[in-house]
Amino acid sequence: MELGLKGKVAVVTGASKGIGLATAIKLASEGADVVICARTASTLEEAAKSILDETGKDVLTVVTDVTKEEDCQNVIAKAVEKFGKLNILVNNAGTSLAHSFLEVDSDFWKSDLDLKLFGAIYTSKAALPHMEQAGGGAIVNVTAVFGKTPPKSSLPTTVSRAAGMALTKAMSKDVGAMNVRVNTVCIGLIRSAQIERKWQAESPELTWEEYSRKVGKSIPLGRIGDTEEAANVITFLVSNAASYVSGTAVNIDGGSAPAL
Repeated sequence: MELGLKGKVAVVTGASKGIGLATAIKLASEGADVVICARTASTLEEAAKSILDETGKDVLTVVTDVTKEEDCQNVIAKAVEKFGKLNILVNNAGTSLAHSFLEVDSDFWKSDLDLKLFGAIYTSKAALPHMEQAGGGAIVNVTAVFGKTPPKSSLPTTVSRAAGMALTKAMSKDVGAMNVRVNTVCIGLIRSAQIERKWQAESPELTWEEYSRKVGKSIPLGRIGDTEEAANVITFLVSNAASYVSGTAVNIDGGSAPAL
């Protein structure tokens, strides 16, 4: 399937590792010019080298703290300055820490919302005029399946993720006339550095595949997902192949979520 991404310009936040890095690699492999951002310069440079090694494409790296609106404006401006336009934004920056309601203090609430919700707001607001000028674009907000059905002691992350879903739906209605599509992917259990550390601490005698099946017994597909599987869905959603898909939430969870 031709995705129509050659020559498109994409910004991916939280792209130094995990789903963000896998998405940047996939976009670059499909011919897009990619800008990656995160808070740490050294990990960004390592990510850029990984992308170059895998795809043969250089990417622009911009050190960015998405909790700061001026940083978000800067990464968008640098992308347009470098490549002349902007077509795609993937709002991936975030963490997955969760606690009970009584354990979460006011500063924790604020920092989580700043990172996961306001980061997406700031980057999207900066990106939209350039997408309109380019004739349209696509935004994907990376959220989580638990934002739909929050379990016990899952705060503040499930609240931030639920807000991200609402933002996606409302934005899609407001910017559709600009030919900009906005969707969200709701992530389930996906391989990450955190999960790999847990694997090495708990079951170093198992291979990754064995550990994945062990932990994923309660998941209908029977395993932990790979970052590339999430990246494939995100790449589809920002591509021409999804040109009539907007305002929707797609679960990437192996069938584990109780909600559609």
